[in-house]
Amino acid sequence: MATWQQIVSGEYGACFGCGQTNPIGLKLSFKWDGKTAKAEFTPTELYQSWRGVVHGGIVAVMLDEAAGWAMLFEGMNPVTTKMETRFRHPALIDEPLIITGSITKKTGKRVEAKAAITSRDGTLIAECISTYLVIKADEITDVTSKAKAVIWDMDGVVADTAPYHFKAWQQVFKRRGVEFTEADFRRNFGQRNDTIIRDILGESLSQSEIDAIVSEKEEDFRSRVRDNIKPLPGAIELIKSLREHGFSIALASSAPVENIQLVLKGLGISNCFQAIVWGREVREGKPSPQGFLLAAKKLGVAPGSCIVIEDAVAGVTAAKRAGMHCLAVTNTHPRMSLMEADLVVDTLEAVTVDDLEQTLEPLREG
Repeated sequence: MATWQQIVSGEYGACFGCGQTNPIGLKLSFKWDGKTAKAEFTPTELYQSWRGVVHGGIVAVMLDEAAGWAMLFEGMNPVTTKMETRFRHPALIDEPLIITGSITKKTGKRVEAKAAITSRDGTLIAECISTYLVIKADEITDVTSKAKAVIWDMDGVVADTAPYHFKAWQQVFKRRGVEFTEADFRRNFGQRNDTIIRDILGESLSQSEIDAIVSEKEEDFRSRVRDNIKPLPGAIELIKSLREHGFSIALASSAPVENIQLVLKGLGISNCFQAIVWGREVREGKPSPQGFLLAAKKLGVAPGSCIVIEDAVAGVTAAKRAGMHCLAVTNTHPRMSLMEADLVVDTLEAVTVDDLEQTLEPLREG
């Protein structure tokens, strides 16, 4: 049986609202558009009160999760202090629900947020206005701070995908009359697609134009990499060794979720990560720390107890801004450009669990 400490640390994904391995949990999975956290959920009879009607406590959980995730996406660590909930219409069993949450006001450590649940036809089921206290990493409980985690980047760290990204970018920019060089690629590697597109084509593009380019590029990438997915040396072995030694493990990538699913399935490691953060789940891409902070929150581990494994300059900067330790591997960038990391190696084959334990200790003790 899992210990209480293991559950708090996120090792079993046990959060009733959003934990993905809790057998009786809601398993809510929120997406972020920059302003609103959104999830869809179809309740079963396991969550009913009167026959055919969802229990009011379950409805309140969904509202609290939505408002809380709006703050998580903004890199905050929220604790609920007050909820004012209004139930407008019964939520019915086996009827899809749309759950949304957003921040309405922030004053110091206190944040107000609103959340709502509607049916597919727009009927308002319930809504709430909540107040949260934002806590710092060093205010997280002793149990959580003793947990340990490794947060992995994917492209250039776990999988050797760089050649296929480069070719896909070349093609998409060539169709628009722009040359995309290896220097352009190296400069932008590890950053989100919208950041790369604006760097190459300028800031005047509309969001719809950016979305079209992203879709075109990623379809090209997936067609190239699908039958050519190869792990980078030492990555798979280290991931499995970390699991055996009790580390929580997350993946935080700037890539679209479709790419992540394709690569992890191709490498046979889809079930190795307790949490995954993908590019559009956060408002800002690397070098912003939002993605890594969200990964730590999903795991239930304090940022100071996390080690990030990165290969990109922007990724190393993001890790340090998150208050995390960082191991950089020179798969795509020279050693000198990665010196902001705590430890730089030429291959993960040379890294052991003991190495990570030792590099983590100074940060955790401090």
